[in-house]
Amino acid sequence: MAGEGSTFRLRCSLLGHGQDVRGLTRGLFPDGGFVSVSRDRTARLWAPDGLNRGFTEMHCMSGHSNFVSCVCIIPPSDLYPRGLIATGGNDHNICIFTVDNSAPLYVLKGHKNTVCSLSSGKFGTLLSGSWDTTAKVWLNDRCMMTLQGHTAAIWAVKILPEQGLMLTGSADKTIKLWKAGRCERTFTGHEDCVRGLAILSEMEFLSCANDASVRRWQISGECLQVYYGHTNYIYSISVFPRCKDFVTTGEDRSLRIWKQGECAQTIRLPAQSVWCCCVLDNGDIVVGASDGIIRVFTEALERTASAEEIQAFENELAQASIDPKTGDLGDISADDLPGREHLKDPGARDGQTRLIKDNGKVEAYQWSVSEGRWIKIGDVVGSSGATQQTSGKVLFEGKEYDYVFTIDVNENGPSYKLPYNITDDPWLTAYNFLQKNDLNPMFLDQVAKFIMDNTKGQTLLSTSNQFSDPFTGAGRYVPGSSSGSSTIPGADPFTGAGRYVPGSASNAVPPVGGVDPFTGMGAYQSAAAKVENIYFPKEDAVTFDQANPTQILGKLKELNGSAAEEHKLTEDDLIVLEKLLSAACNTSAETPTAQQLETLWRAVNWPEDIVFPALDILRLSVRHPTVNENFCSEKEHVQFIILLLKFLNPKGKQANQLLALRALCNCFVSHAGQKLMMEQRDEIMTQAIETKSGNNKNIHIALATLTLNYAVCLHKVNNVEGKAQCLSVISTVMEVVQDLEAIFRLLVALGTLISDDTNAVQLAKSLGVDSQIKKYASVSEPAKVKECCRFVLNLL
Repeated sequence: MAGEGSTFRLRCSLLGHGQDVRGLTRGLFPDGGFVSVSRDRTARLWAPDGLNRGFTEMHCMSGHSNFVSCVCIIPPSDLYPRGLIATGGNDHNICIFTVDNSAPLYVLKGHKNTVCSLSSGKFGTLLSGSWDTTAKVWLNDRCMMTLQGHTAAIWAVKILPEQGLMLTGSADKTIKLWKAGRCERTFTGHEDCVRGLAILSEMEFLSCANDASVRRWQISGECLQVYYGHTNYIYSISVFPRCKDFVTTGEDRSLRIWKQGECAQTIRLPAQSVWCCCVLDNGDIVVGASDGIIRVFTEALERTASAEEIQAFENELAQASIDPKTGDLGDISADDLPGREHLKDPGARDGQTRLIKDNGKVEAYQWSVSEGRWIKIGDVVGSSGATQQTSGKVLFEGKEYDYVFTIDVNENGPSYKLPYNITDDPWLTAYNFLQKNDLNPMFLDQVAKFIMDNTKGQTLLSTSNQFSDPFTGAGRYVPGSSSGSSTIPGADPFTGAGRYVPGSASNAVPPVGGVDPFTGMGAYQSAAAKVENIYFPKEDAVTFDQANPTQILGKLKELNGSAAEEHKLTEDDLIVLEKLLSAACNTSAETPTAQQLETLWRAVNWPEDIVFPALDILRLSVRHPTVNENFCSEKEHVQFIILLLKFLNPKGKQANQLLALRALCNCFVSHAGQKLMMEQRDEIMTQAIETKSGNNKNIHIALATLTLNYAVCLHKVNNVEGKAQCLSVISTVMEVVQDLEAIFRLLVALGTLISDDTNAVQLAKSLGVDSQIKKYASVSEPAKVKECCRFVLNLL
């Protein structure tokens, strides 16, 4: 950790990378080493040099076709006892390396733009953040889920110690907390792009941003403290082991060490952009910057560089050029500056800067408390030490570019921003620019020539340092952000005593092996012999079959009498629906007709407050192969799904939510329905999970059954994202559901999903599902809950 009162001094400077060092991470192997990545498209593994204070480059890894922007270590596993190295790049890919091979073990593809942040968790999980505004969760070589909700580039990601919790920081100025793949909370407070995150504990974390501030947050959402010290963008933040002290680096050419909430030391570097930092196990700090050099700083005297090396570093710093336009040194008026005698007075605090004028030149000095002297940190000149090409720091729409040109197409029209990287094809960039801004294609040659003419040398058209986030507009809907919990009791929608409660019996799937755990009949008795797993993997869908056709039709006729004229059904229509219902309930051998289905469609489009008996007829009818084929076919399915999803609105009537969920469950009985449900899985599950917010146990049972039916289908196909979504839903719903029948169905769904699939087992563990379900292993009644839970825990 950072000791009290001690000072960090240079340990060594490491040459190797040809361009900016953009990412650093502490290594697991070799001990005391680290990994660096660079715009030179390589990653390098460094090991401490036993003979002196330096590090040796063990090997250089290549696999990206463009800049490498981030790196993290995946912890050791049985297969890879030394862990793995993950790197993300501007080629949109993530490369996974072993520690002893320079070529990737495999490449993860899926992001649509630069991957700029990586974080690893337990059980081999990897979280990536990208300029494409999404974060992705990977397990081994598969993408398990995509986190959507930010409206601009995601610059920072971190997996928290508590399983299933993840953080993302974005150019939309917010940080989001995700649990089991769903946004649980959004942290607001930063006034510009969030660039870095660091974990302090299970309950607290730090963030840094382009607003030059660091914030300390509680997971619950409260901002506990804001730290100021930097004078420009802060790019990176890293925490000391076993304490809450931390280090930051930024665009003001500095590394800052923070102790007890105060900036205790400022170390200036001879490079404009100090992109990244990491803290080693021994407390030494590694820093990467736009000059391509890695520098290590230490508090330990035995590891401090020689006097000659420190002098060489100070000379390099003294020769650096500081651009007054960056604002790092405040407003500068050369005429008002004092001379060299101003340096006789000691500074008031460590890191304080002082400007003097000597022979017409403006020089910048910084006070070092530990050494009791002013150290020259550069000459103040008209241009920055790092060119735009090397620092690559122009921000546009939350992303980094080498250039952002302002193009005026005609004198009276608006001007357009054209972002460009030196590795881009000028013709393709020009074409995309014209397409995006709906400009005449005849300008193609002109724009491409403009790009080529203006990117030959080191000069650059004037660009504004400020960037405004263009990804505006109403925030995208985030599943689970709704807090509206309905308190309507789970009453029978067909009001009155002794009336039908739709689907109160569990199901009518024929018993497996003589006993079916889903029926209430003949409760399963645990035998004294070894209990056999009769619960999962489940092979067939669970449906809601119980019905009282007389009461359903009675309610339909009663409500039809009071319906508005445009909705009223004729006597003939009611007879048609009666015939459909008897066909659906197998009381007649007739096949439903087109006329019956057309009449049913009119009835299910009744107003929300009277539609429930028609929905119940739909719920029963969709089990019939003819009806299932009709509503779930290519031709009709869009309207059918839109209708049912409309009724899943958590603010709507609970009777409608219940019957819509049951109708969706019953769709799984035929091939057409299964196909439709799988095609629309993402939308249906996202909407269905919103119904968890009420306290209606029948709705919870229907939601659990829908999840189970999806698990049955997903067990038969190798759909990794589908399984991940299903696991996420199970984990989320488990937290709110009290009813043991709903819990039982979720346990069967979980068991079915993870049976014969090691990837799914690992993902379930990483979401913390095992700790969620442990309590159900000791439930006494019904016995099936306890037994099923124990079988699931055996797999986990």
